[in-house]
Amino acid sequence: MRTSLLVRKSTLEKADALARQMKISRNCLFSLALEQFIQQQQNRKLLEKFNAAYADGPDPEEEMLLEKYRIIQRELVWDEW
Repeated sequence: MRTSLLVRKSTLEKADALARQMKISRNCLFSLALEQFIQQQQNRKLLEKFNAAYADGPDPEEEMLLEKYRIIQRELVWDEW
């Protein structure tokens, strides 16, 4: 598929230089950059969902498990000394 983009001359010159350095076409460089940008946005949205899900902190059952894990970890660390 073909599309037209308006890109600043200085940015285009940097893109051309990078594409030459990477030994890929400018089109390939733009495609890779766009794919990475899309992936970063998806990751950011996923992180926001995780943060929203855990914003209220652990529930009582999770707190109890965490405390058990802390005790076990302390015992393991002290046994190594």
